[in-house]
Amino acid sequence: MNDRPHLSLRPSTAGRQYAGWTPRAVAMSGLGQRTLADQRIPVGDGVELHADVYLPRVAGRYPAVLSFGAYSTELHTAGIPTGSNEIGSPPVFTDRGYAPVVIERRGMGRSSGESVPFFDPQDVDDHEQAIAWAANQPWCTGEVVLFGTSYYGMTQPMVAARRPPALRAFFANEICTDLYRHLIGFGGVPALYFLDLWMGANFTEANTARRLAPDARAAISHITNGPLHGLLEKAVHHNVDRMFRTFMSATPEEQVRELYAQWIFDAKTREHPSVPEGPSGHLDSIDVPFVTVQNTGYFNLHQFGSYDLFENAGTPSGQKWLILAEAAYDLPVYSWEGEALAFFDHVLRGTDNGYDEQGAVRYWVDGADEFFTSSDFPLPDAGRLRLHLGSGGPGVGAADHCLSVEPSAEGEASWAAVPIGVPVLGGLDEVANQTLGFRYAVDETCELTGPITANLAFSCNEIDSYVVARLSRIDVDGVRHHLSMGAIRPAARCIDEARCTATEIAIDSSVLEPLHPGEVVTLRFSLTPAPVLLQQGESLQLDIGSRTDLLRESPSNGYAQFDLPVPPYLSRNSVHFGGASWVDFQVGRSVA
Repeated sequence: MNDRPHLSLRPSTAGRQYAGWTPRAVAMSGLGQRTLADQRIPVGDGVELHADVYLPRVAGRYPAVLSFGAYSTELHTAGIPTGSNEIGSPPVFTDRGYAPVVIERRGMGRSSGESVPFFDPQDVDDHEQAIAWAANQPWCTGEVVLFGTSYYGMTQPMVAARRPPALRAFFANEICTDLYRHLIGFGGVPALYFLDLWMGANFTEANTARRLAPDARAAISHITNGPLHGLLEKAVHHNVDRMFRTFMSATPEEQVRELYAQWIFDAKTREHPSVPEGPSGHLDSIDVPFVTVQNTGYFNLHQFGSYDLFENAGTPSGQKWLILAEAAYDLPVYSWEGEALAFFDHVLRGTDNGYDEQGAVRYWVDGADEFFTSSDFPLPDAGRLRLHLGSGGPGVGAADHCLSVEPSAEGEASWAAVPIGVPVLGGLDEVANQTLGFRYAVDETCELTGPITANLAFSCNEIDSYVVARLSRIDVDGVRHHLSMGAIRPAARCIDEARCTATEIAIDSSVLEPLHPGEVVTLRFSLTPAPVLLQQGESLQLDIGSRTDLLRESPSNGYAQFDLPVPPYLSRNSVHFGGASWVDFQVGRSVA
């Protein structure tokens, strides 16, 4: 045990902290921070996990806040924008009377043992034992809560379903629940670019072997979390594409490369032994209070997990909350610490801070630029709006088709599918458009909040292709505001009814039905929810294409959206009108 005095970390509360409210009370404050570095957590078979523990400087017993992830944590608390520092800022928690415990999984960093595949049941076993270890420490009240983003969030429902006795609550930000469908691939397409980025950023030999003393981390945090933090954020956003290319060109450790090869080349069904199960399907075993946050700027990562958790967890109504936040992409992730602390104060200490008065669902509305509330998601008793795709008339351009309440006359419009990275002649887009645009003119103010479903009558002159749909709000000045995306591989269009939720149409990508050139098939798929307030004079724009890089937004603008290796073939794709192609929305019935 390393309990000698260490330099204190500099705290940071950069990013959004609350979803449209301010707590009227806090349980504790001003308690400072001290570090218990290099703690060892025995988890059986002689394996010990490495953890750094952060305590209030004021002596006492405090609830533990566990963060369990896949990474070396050497740089996490230094405030350096690496690919995985998503645990928050420990001194923010210690100052309020909580004790963060940041853990490295077995075989990673300073933890012993042999590494197992990501999200392996062995990791969940270790996480469960780490919770019991923390509860039994002399500095702990015996109460444990969980906090973290992405991997640190995705492990939370997995262990919560085990119902560890000491676990009291969890706060999970940006998660996946069905790891096959939400992480490894999207409708049968491997998440190649994201996996390149994630594995290259975090699992090289240099990263896993790095060692940085606690005092060095703390000293760096006084620079990164000081007055220069804003400039550092701007630099990250300005250079994010260059950073991503650097990460993607790195060489991870051999074991990670082997798993990558299995996921990319072999995991064509969820039954493949390399595919982790994830908590979806077991969420009804969860009974503790929780908050889950969904960043609405995410597409093809973390896009539906929070909705699945909120809908299907066994936690009673009134003890679970869903927050839909505006698009943001930041590293380190310091967002939502205030919200989490208010939630923990409410659950563990009974603080009269107003948390029990917050709506079960709070969601950021584009166009209103504020949070609205609801008792549930999807919104109860909401209306429906169906907009049909149709031709804009003779001689219109590819971007000038229409969305209308009534079906249009029969017809079709086509676009060219060009595989990403394939060299083509200059000026190709002038003779073969790669996207189609459909616009709906808003004649009265309306709020669209809830699931978004696309139903397209589709044909292709190849055996397979790819379809990407993007929704945008076009304001009165003609500026486009990115809202939502969805995608489907036409040959993998079979719906997995057993895994569908109220928000997501689950696609069973293991069932392949090759296209027949010219034959019309129905593609039914979900777009990510995107609450929006449309004002008279604005427009709703639907764009359709086959390349993610042509329609996605950049992380530098706040969106975590990654390219996919699609489409597979050079082809011409068509969408057919006459009432067979439409997009469904839920019309909001909320209270601002």
